Amino acid sequence: MSILKEQLGKVLRLTLNRPEVRNAQSMRLLRELDESMVAAASDDTVSVIILAGAGKDFSAGHDLGSPQAQEDERLNPPKAGIDQEYDRILHWNVELCLRWRNLPKPTIAQVQGNCIMGGLMLASCCDLIVASEDAVFADRAVAWGGAHVQYFTLPWDVGARKAKEFLFTAGPIDAIEAHRLGLVNRLVPRDQLQDGTMELAQSIARQDLFALRLAKLSVNEALDRQGQSEAINMAFKNYMMALPYRKERGSFGGNAATARERLERYNKSRD
Repeated sequence: MSILKEQLGKVLRLTLNRPEVRNAQSMRLLRELDESMVAAASDDTVSVIILAGAGKDFSAGHDLGSPQAQEDERLNPPKAGIDQEYDRILHWNVELCLRWRNLPKPTIAQVQGNCIMGGLMLASCCDLIVASEDAVFADRAVAWGGAHVQYFTLPWDVGARKAKEFLFTAGPIDAIEAHRLGLVNRLVPRDQLQDGTMELAQSIARQDLFALRLAKLSVNEALDRQGQSEAINMAFKNYMMALPYRKERGSFGGNAATARERLERYNKSRD
């Protein structure tokens, strides 16, 4: 299974369980995660959902070619055509994130190690983020000829000027800076991450479930009055506009894995 489930009282922890590929997100993982999220939303025994990652990293992003991803593609071959590609990417990367953002129960991302690209999307669509001191957040799309990740909330998460700096440099934000900017709610030592996240979740779970639902709805509605959901959909169109350019330069899909390796070597050479 790509998702592990553990319930303690009214708190359900869902764990991305692909540590051998740094919890890269295959279609199978996303499908299982969505099924688990939707089931938890209607489960009266669950008040709070924690989203965690097994092993060293929370998630290093989209799966760009593991055996599981290749098997997913064999069983569900993508249909040809720009319209089909648009709908496919929209579903797996925007519609699912928006559904999880709007779940009627509080969600907490429990983040350690790399939280990159698709990993950043998963954390961003959660209500709260608890991070270990070794966590690193990154959207490196500009380095590959893209605009940003598909589900894009960065201007709300860190502010417009920092969002621009973050994107323009394609560099990481460490946990301390992420906490200072408000991207992260709580910062804890690595060996206290699980307990610290559970402590926060249990304090929330003691509250009235209907009141929590309404409180979350009010905050999300306030964000939407500011245009967040509309902006997410508009930003996705900018993401899609960059795809032909990325394909031309060989930095999209499976080819992006090679591009990512080159970028990581370059970043290490600067350290």
